[in-house]
Amino acid sequence: MTNQPHPQSPAPELFTWEFAADPYPAYAWLREHAPVHRTKLPSGVEAWLVTRYADAKQALADQRLSKNPAHHDEPAHAKGKTGIPGERKAELMTHLLNIDPPDHTRLRRLVSKAFTPRRVAEFAPRVQELTDHLIDQFADRGEADLIHEFAFPLPIYAICDMLGVPREDQDDFRDWAGMMIRHGGGPRGGVARSVKKMRGYLADLIHRKREALSLEPSPGEDLISGLIRASDHGEHLTENEAAAMAFILLFAGFETTVNLIGNGTYALLTHPEQRARLERSLAAGERGLLETGVEELLRYDGPVELATWRFATQPLAIGGQDIAPGDPVLVVLAAADRDPQRFAEPDVLDLSRRDNQHLGYGHGIHYCLGAPLARLEGQTALATLLTRLPDLQLAADLADLRWRGGLIMRGLRTLPVKFTPVPGQGTQRPS
Repeated sequence: MTNQPHPQSPAPELFTWEFAADPYPAYAWLREHAPVHRTKLPSGVEAWLVTRYADAKQALADQRLSKNPAHHDEPAHAKGKTGIPGERKAELMTHLLNIDPPDHTRLRRLVSKAFTPRRVAEFAPRVQELTDHLIDQFADRGEADLIHEFAFPLPIYAICDMLGVPREDQDDFRDWAGMMIRHGGGPRGGVARSVKKMRGYLADLIHRKREALSLEPSPGEDLISGLIRASDHGEHLTENEAAAMAFILLFAGFETTVNLIGNGTYALLTHPEQRARLERSLAAGERGLLETGVEELLRYDGPVELATWRFATQPLAIGGQDIAPGDPVLVVLAAADRDPQRFAEPDVLDLSRRDNQHLGYGHGIHYCLGAPLARLEGQTALATLLTRLPDLQLAADLADLRWRGGLIMRGLRTLPVKFTPVPGQGTQRPS
């Protein structure tokens, strides 16, 4: 079976700078003509792209598609091209994005005991405090780059606080994370070096916290201590597992939130009627439109363009296309969430959209564990920006904005804005 495009109907060019700026027309073509499409990625690895909603949802839940890179049929030298640079050498492979049941089931159950909805809800005042502090830093200037000065530091400082990274070490994390988010824009090997430094730091921090752990949890105990304490039938996370878990909570948690805030703000600034609706709702003290609005922003131009790697462990078919064992499969969330077979007027931004079972945070057993924290940060950031800087507007031509070129994530490099200065803001970081 095959659904590859007819030779007279050439596929659009993928992974160019033009494609990065607006991939949605190309994804619409693929959904119609080649919904399960084999292509060569910029890394040289060949993979299947799944673009229709129904096929995407099936693939995300199909346990014949393994998360373990060991199932990749490429030669050994190519296997490092399918994950986070440096994670293999840094012994950080045993995290939830790289393993299958039963190990995945055990680790997720352990981590879920530490990363609870209650813990996230109790963290809301701290997220608001960090949000206000960051806006304070540029409010009196009348201009800012909302990526570097707001969307990027907010989730870094928030997840560091939640993990229990001491304040005096958090700027190191910000530097390492900044290198990781550049996706090749920094010095050669910089991502792998940052991963290695982060791994060494986390191993030391986990060891110190394990040594200092009290018999009973204290109120507001940090997440790393919770990870160490979590057990399942007497089974604890090893230090390697705890380091890998802390790493992936940081790595997966911060960049998705950077892009949710950045892409979401950009969408609101370029859809003034939707922004005005949200501002009126916030002024009236309502939260309903904010909550549905963030879900719509996740669907319309979400932070994760492609779900992380999967590898066929046996022959299977997706959307009528045969997939061979060892083949990599990439589910294109951005394409699935604009599928007209699932969403009415999918290319229209509607903050009040109710029927919105988007795939922005995945589906099935690998659904994003940090989604509640990302939603909290996204809602807080957008509501506070619009409330405190009501005349916020873009300070650059749309054609001059650049999107980062990474394969998995979708986000702006910069987001220059201008607004009426608000004088007299503080400069001290909240303690």
